[in-house]
Amino acid sequence: MASNVEIIIKKVKKGGHEAHHGGAWKVAYADFVTAMMAFFLLLWLLNATTEEQRRGISDYFSPASVSHSQSGAGGLLGGRAISVPGAQVSGTSTPSVNVPLTPSEGESAADERGSESGGAVKSQRKTAEEEAAERAAQQEEQRFSDAEKELKEAIQKAPELKGLEENLLIDKTPEGLRIQIVDQEGKPMFALGSAKPLDRTVILLKKIAEVVQKLPNRLSVTGHTDALPYKGGNPNYSNWELSSDRALASRRALVDSGLTQDRMAMVVGRAAEEPLVPEDPNSPRNRRISIVILRQAQTDKQATASPGPNPNRQFKQDWSGPRVR
Repeated sequence: MASNVEIIIKKVKKGGHEAHHGGAWKVAYADFVTAMMAFFLLLWLLNATTEEQRRGISDYFSPASVSHSQSGAGGLLGGRAISVPGAQVSGTSTPSVNVPLTPSEGESAADERGSESGGAVKSQRKTAEEEAAERAAQQEEQRFSDAEKELKEAIQKAPELKGLEENLLIDKTPEGLRIQIVDQEGKPMFALGSAKPLDRTVILLKKIAEVVQKLPNRLSVTGHTDALPYKGGNPNYSNWELSSDRALASRRALVDSGLTQDRMAMVVGRAAEEPLVPEDPNSPRNRRISIVILRQAQTDKQATASPGPNPNRQFKQDWSGPRVR
């Protein structure tokens, strides 16, 4: 009896309810991911592009129309009057378009050649001025060399100046040709503590004036002393006054020998401020008169720095009143 029992297996097929819920969320998720990707792409573009690039992208997605006018016949030149939208002023006027004109290649090349030629002319003018200045400096240097040679030969040939070769130092400085009359041990050029030059000093200054008179350059005369304090009866008189008075005495000797007053650019006293022998401030060689034949460029520089009446002619004053101008 049990063997005749019929077993029925029922297979139930589920409807589309689960299928519907199984696929819809995937589409929504895909949309969300796409939106997030677009959002982050936008953020990246904002950060990685410049203002001009962003403006170009914006114009690409929203192109501007050539003409927003819809009046008249429409189009670029469709306007009928200036009072209404459109480009054409009136119905009788001819259409026109303003187009900026750029120079052609030939004109640009001509303009460039013109500017280059102008610059070349200026450069050539400047070069010519520099060459003229260089030639003048070379000629001046040659005159200095000739004057140095002539002065040394004059001292060697003059019997009254025999043995004074060591008392005369000649060299070239940035200011010009410097001629120094230097004291030697046992052979001074001025009396001790006095501004009166000795006879050999006057003769030497006369020889210097004969040579310098052939040159057009101006002169500066500077007096120097050693570092030993001045010993005299006047407490107001020091090495400053002594060096100044010796410089003035040398100037007078040069003028008396034929040089004109206007050749003197500067006469000063420096006391012991500029020793010839720095390691021995008391050395007699520090007592000297320095005569500099100034270069023309140095004279021009002084004239530019000191406009107006010639300030170099104004010498110092001391207790005895104004010095001889």
